[in-house]
Amino acid sequence: MKVQQFLAHHGVAENPFGQEDATSDHVFREHLLTGTRHPAWDKIYGSPSSPSTAVVFGEKGSGKTAMRLQIASELERHNRQHPGERAFVIEYDDFNPLLDSFRDRLHGRNKRPDRALARWRLWDHMDALLMLGTTRLVDYILDAPPVHRDEHAPLTREKLRELNPQQKRDILLLAAVYDHSYNQSPWQRWRSLNKRLKRPFWKSLWGAWWDVMLGGFVTILTVVLVWATQGFSFLFQWWVALVILAGWAPWLWRQGRLTWKAWHVHRQIRVFDRLVNQLRRILSRFERNELAGQPLPDKDRSDDRYELFMKLQSVLSTLGYTSIVVLIDRVDEPHLVNGSPERMRDLLWPMFDNKFLKQPGVGFKLLLPVEVVYYVDREQKEFYERSRLDKQNLIRSLEWTGQSLYDVASDRLRACTAEGSQPPSLHDLFEDSITQNELIAIFARFRVPRHLFKFLYRLLVDHSNRYTDEAPSWKISRETLQATLALYLRDLDAFDRGMGVA
Repeated sequence: MKVQQFLAHHGVAENPFGQEDATSDHVFREHLLTGTRHPAWDKIYGSPSSPSTAVVFGEKGSGKTAMRLQIASELERHNRQHPGERAFVIEYDDFNPLLDSFRDRLHGRNKRPDRALARWRLWDHMDALLMLGTTRLVDYILDAPPVHRDEHAPLTREKLRELNPQQKRDILLLAAVYDHSYNQSPWQRWRSLNKRLKRPFWKSLWGAWWDVMLGGFVTILTVVLVWATQGFSFLFQWWVALVILAGWAPWLWRQGRLTWKAWHVHRQIRVFDRLVNQLRRILSRFERNELAGQPLPDKDRSDDRYELFMKLQSVLSTLGYTSIVVLIDRVDEPHLVNGSPERMRDLLWPMFDNKFLKQPGVGFKLLLPVEVVYYVDREQKEFYERSRLDKQNLIRSLEWTGQSLYDVASDRLRACTAEGSQPPSLHDLFEDSITQNELIAIFARFRVPRHLFKFLYRLLVDHSNRYTDEAPSWKISRETLQATLALYLRDLDAFDRGMGVA
């Protein structure tokens, strides 16, 4: 007997329990993004217009990634319904390229995985978030349509015209340092951005290019005078070279200072590579007074990054984004972490700073592995005073009750019901002697949705293997249920002890 034959008899078009990862689970993406949610959903999600930070710990398979996808989907729906009060979403979940670049900057023994993350700092997180946010903002601006094609267009040229000159400068400054895209070179992207923002060219021409024009003017004037003079001496030729060099001295001095500044920025930003010459070339297109006093990430501190983050918030506010929501997930998956709780601690601990997590208008949703709780419980008073986890909507365990797991399984079953069929109840798949309360009690032993789905998938296979196509059985017996449960719990126990795969 085939599993599909059994499911088709109950009006189910496909196996609801065949997928284990939310990112590749089409049933979840197509049917359940707005469906069943964890009981703690309201505390974690909060309000998009006034976002709050939530720190959630959950074991593998408890639904952290699914919750991230649900939050992103709900925020997208909120943005469609409130185009003037949108939330700008930054998904901070792909750490591999960031950690690879970070590790490449280290030397000697510090490159070892067990030592590299010990050198990770808070400003590395801030650089990563500014890079992700700025790159996304630049993508929006460069793709902005000339007119309203629909009322939910991310950005339009009408919105861009609301930016004042200082905000346009801030966008260009952020893009100079943090825009990171493989589609075009940084110089080409920055020029396209400058053109889209329609900054006045002639107004800033003298401020940015006077030293070039001075050097060119002195060179041309000197060459003309020498050409008009007949029989000048060899000594006079050296004075010509010195005069030309003096004419270019302001340009050489400025380019030297910008190269020095660009080198410091390159040295301090460790999560991606910003080439010195490209950054110098872009910075040289700003007027001198535009860069005077502006923050740049060229020091080992977070102060400049906070100011740049405020600039990003100010620009987004004018463009219709009243808040920023940062979704942090999959911190155990990068190959430099490789599931090690100690390395996860090294990566996460700099982020546990109350000033960082409580920035006005910014909400951080940290969906973290439960293994890190061990280190949280063993921290000293100084850690709790700095992090103020008591104010961060802390959820120590993303637990699921038997009832909530029963509802999740039932929702998946209904989502896979064939068109025109009556949605079956999960209890309908079992013999009448097996009560719903008995199933709920069994499901409670699995703790998380992933283990439940694995068990139900194995149960369907075991039941189908007991019967032939000619003599099928349309109800799962108690004997099959108990036998499969015993085997799966044995495998689950081995998995919990790190000795097998559930």
